[in-house]
Amino acid sequence: MKLAVRLQLSTMMFLEFFVWGAWFVTMGTFLLNHLHTSGTQVGVAYLTQSIGAIIAPFIVGLIADRFMAAQLILGILHLIGAMLLWLAGSSADFESFYPLLLIYMILYMPTLALVNAISFRQMDDPAKKFPAIRVWGTIGWIIAGLTIGWLGWEKAGTLSLTFKMAAVASGLLGLLSFTLPNTPPLKKKEKVSVGELLGLDALRLLKQRSFLLFFLSSVAICIPLAFYYNFTNPFLNEAGMSSAAGKQSLGQMSELLFMLLMPLFFSRLGVKKMLALGMLAWVIRYIFFAFGNVDANYWMLIGGIVLHGICYDFFFVTGQIYTDARAGEQFKSAAQGLITLATYGVGMLIGYLISGPIVDAWQLADGTHNWQAIWLIPAGIALLVLLLFLLLFNDRKYDAGSQK
Repeated sequence: MKLAVRLQLSTMMFLEFFVWGAWFVTMGTFLLNHLHTSGTQVGVAYLTQSIGAIIAPFIVGLIADRFMAAQLILGILHLIGAMLLWLAGSSADFESFYPLLLIYMILYMPTLALVNAISFRQMDDPAKKFPAIRVWGTIGWIIAGLTIGWLGWEKAGTLSLTFKMAAVASGLLGLLSFTLPNTPPLKKKEKVSVGELLGLDALRLLKQRSFLLFFLSSVAICIPLAFYYNFTNPFLNEAGMSSAAGKQSLGQMSELLFMLLMPLFFSRLGVKKMLALGMLAWVIRYIFFAFGNVDANYWMLIGGIVLHGICYDFFFVTGQIYTDARAGEQFKSAAQGLITLATYGVGMLIGYLISGPIVDAWQLADGTHNWQAIWLIPAGIALLVLLLFLLLFNDRKYDAGSQK
């Protein structure tokens, strides 16, 4: 890969996840404290991510795999997204905020598949080369969190500025996208079915038993993940942790480290062990949160945050590489959209629907929450998914040694 292309892809990944991390981590605190919503409304707001992820495969399959170059649609989506983010940051109540967020997430979620597809098309060995590019997305998320902590927006009650910061970054990425390596559609058949136009041909992957089990596991493990995205920042602020958003960036620092080590882990562990370790880290993380505090067990809070590196890299990034290998050349973008649907779509949809009411159910009379009871619920779900995955999943072709 040429140095210029590497720099372009790295900058793309940096901005892609800076935009997301700039507002997503602290949105729960913003909604609870600034717009005075309930926990259920926080869950409904985060639910927009799942709606966008469910629609993403259709946008990617219809346009990026068939009619328009991936980098062009990436640019268009981010320019529109910049305007929506700016307006969302200026909202005075949840009723005006929610529609803007919903439209934005419908446009943003397809870009996660697009940046992967653009990157993979420039690589002859994604298992070895993709982590070095993807790691810049992690760095972008870290910088966003550290910036929020450094500027003290949580303490000052000015988290609306996070949306405007994200809007500026989204505009920059939109413009940059038009300069990215050309990634034209792979398919050029004159006659196609409606299913192919909608990107549904990627569903053929589900006929493979191993991929079907991976798909179902992806759905299930993202149910407890929704608790983390929704309520970690409100939990840490309620527990008394200062600059919580900045501390949460330790999770992305851990993610960065493990991202760089992924080629080594891939060759030694293989797909199944990588995915299983990611799930196990989720179980441990939620147990740490359940029993952690800002006093004697402060290390548990930090440990739960730092485990994010293993949680994310070993499952999500491994899953993206595994999906790319399974998809073949015919529907790369649609396959990435499919796995986005499974994880950020269906799985988190269920998680967002149940997490808000659970948090509300464990709210105490003084407005605080019984966080120990809350965190033990996703811990139990993650443990059950891990055990079922270990018993049922097997794919020798793409396991240890096959990715070397």
